[in-house]
Amino acid sequence: TRIKAVLIDDTFAPIASGSHEWQNRYENGVWTYSLDDITTGLQHCYAALTEDIRQKFGVTPTTYGAIGISGMMHGYMAFDKDDNLLVPFRTWRNTITEQAASELSELLSFNIPQRWSIAHLYQAILNGEEHVRHIAHINTLAGYIHYRLTGKRQVGIGEASGIFPVDSTGYNTDYIKKVDEVLSAKGFSVKLTEVLPSVLNAGAKEAFLTADGAKLLDPTGTLQPGVPLCPPEGDAGTGMTATDSVLPRTGNVSAGTSIFAMLVLDKPLKGYYPEIDVVTTPCGAPVAMVHCNNCSSELDAWVKIFGEFAQLSGHPIAKPALYDMLYYHALTGDPDCGNTVVYNFLSGEPVAGAENGRPMYFRTPDGKFNLANLFRAE
Repeated sequence: TRIKAVLIDDTFAPIASGSHEWQNRYENGVWTYSLDDITTGLQHCYAALTEDIRQKFGVTPTTYGAIGISGMMHGYMAFDKDDNLLVPFRTWRNTITEQAASELSELLSFNIPQRWSIAHLYQAILNGEEHVRHIAHINTLAGYIHYRLTGKRQVGIGEASGIFPVDSTGYNTDYIKKVDEVLSAKGFSVKLTEVLPSVLNAGAKEAFLTADGAKLLDPTGTLQPGVPLCPPEGDAGTGMTATDSVLPRTGNVSAGTSIFAMLVLDKPLKGYYPEIDVVTTPCGAPVAMVHCNNCSSELDAWVKIFGEFAQLSGHPIAKPALYDMLYYHALTGDPDCGNTVVYNFLSGEPVAGAENGRPMYFRTPDGKFNLANLFRAE
C-alpha cells in the first residue's frame, strides 16, 4: 500500500508525484497503523513530491493553489480532550464489531457495516473498554490528518457517510437521536454531535494550512501556511471523482487492498441489505456500495515471493516491472484457472461470513498448475 501525493496544474493534468510505501500491522488482534507510521509516511511522501518537482521544473514550491487529503474510509481513532490517541488506530480492515453493527442496523433499519466508525465506538462501549470514558472526539485517518494540518475537525460528506449515516447535508438527525439514547443507556453520556467531526460538502472553503500544519508536512520549513484545504474525503469518493462517476446512474469499481463497487442511485433503496452500504458522493448524492475487505494484499505477497526468487537468481526485477510481467502473463491462463481456487482472505471478510483472515489455495490433482493460472486465480 502506498501513500501518494500528486500535483496537478490548472487544467487538472498530473505534472508531478511522490509516494511512500507502508503496510498495516496486525497487533493484539487489531489491524492498525501507528501515529509515527502516519506522520513519517506523510512527510516522506511530500518530500518525494517536492523532489520530483525540483527534478522536473528546477523549483521548490512554497505554496499551492489548494490541498486535499484523501484516506482510507471508516475505522476508529479515539482521542481525549488533549488530543492523545486513546487506543491504537483500528482500521476499516478489522472485523471485531459484529455485535455492534448488527444491533445498530436493527435499531435504524439501515445497514451499518462492521468497518464504520460508529460500529467501532458502540462495540468499545459494549465491551466496557476503559478508554471510552475519556473520549472527547473520534476521527478517520483523512479527518485526523486534515485536523493536524488545519486545526479543524471536519470531513467531507462522503467521508462522513462511512462514519455514521447521513442525509444530503450532514449526519441523519433522527438516527443521531436514536443512537444517542442507546449510548446514554449504556453509560456514554457525550452527544454524538460533540464527538464526531463536522460535515462539509465538496467545495466548502473553511480550512487553511496552519504554521504547525506546514511544519508537519514539510519539516524543512519551505512550505508556507495559508493554503486552502478542501474537506477531506474517503478513498471511495476520490475514486468516484477521478472516474467522473458522481451523477445518478453512473458507477465505478475500485480495486486495491480492498475492492468495491460504487453505484450512484437515482432513487432510494426500498429496504436495507447487509451486502449493500449506503454512502454518498462528495456532493451528498446517495450511493450503493458493495465492499469486500480483501483484494490485492495476498496477490502482493506472491509478487514479493517472485521478487525474492529473482533476487536470489542474480537477476533482480523492479516491483512495477514484476507486476506488469505477471499481470500480462495471467491473461494467458485458462478461464477456470486450471481448476485452481484461491481464498485471498488476509483479513476477515464480512460479506462471506469469515471472521478472520486465512489465505488458502486449492487445486485438483489433475488441474493445470502453472504460473499463469496461479496468478490469474490470485
